Amino acid sequence: MTQPVLELLRSHRSIRKFTEQPVEESLLRDLITAGQSAATSSNLQGVSVIRVRNPETRRAMAELAGGQAYVEEAAEFLVFCADLNRSGWCCEQSGKTMADGMTEHFIIATVDVALFAQNVVVAAESEGLGICYIGALRNDPQQVSDLLALPDNVYPVFGLCLGYPDQDPECKPRLPLDAILMEEHYQPVNAERMAEYDETMRTYYQRRTGGKLDRVWSQEMSALLGKESRPHMREFLEKKGFKMR
Repeated sequence: MTQPVLELLRSHRSIRKFTEQPVEESLLRDLITAGQSAATSSNLQGVSVIRVRNPETRRAMAELAGGQAYVEEAAEFLVFCADLNRSGWCCEQSGKTMADGMTEHFIIATVDVALFAQNVVVAAESEGLGICYIGALRNDPQQVSDLLALPDNVYPVFGLCLGYPDQDPECKPRLPLDAILMEEHYQPVNAERMAEYDETMRTYYQRRTGGKLDRVWSQEMSALLGKESRPHMREFLEKKGFKMR
């Protein structure tokens, strides 16, 4: 009974081309219900999911995400938000004031979003759907918030394209297991194993692009972490009530 689940999880790919087939309303609701079954710290359930169907809003979000056309083309586009507004309302109803701006509350809500969304993704892929996370909504989280009328103490963590695949890409190789699974204490990077993985990734990219892309994982990480990344996020989060104290 467990093997098909393991095979499903190992077969994950990001899908960026979708057919025009719609996702049935009942299936979509089932997927969101599956998300609700994810673990949630202290039963906070600090997640809100906004289904975006308006073509103009989709177009604007695709542009904000760097021109990713599949935001417009996917059968469904969902925005997953970390939500402390609802729990703040509970405090008000009981005559209490929420201790706003707590870093721990921010972490709990953000982790809740990731767990919730991954449940949705696994459920969707088990039904033959494809997905693509859109973290680039954070390129301009204020405009996304304005488009979705997000109140204070709610912020967009990422979007999710959802639909029936119109492509069949191969799985992207992951780091070797012994680079991730450690015994008893943290272990230093094994340069030889990392070099082997770099060559695995080089082969993958060349095969995927017909030899046009010669890139390895360590170069990707150097490019990613060797520069500032969305420095506007801290100021934006503070304005939304996430003061990290």
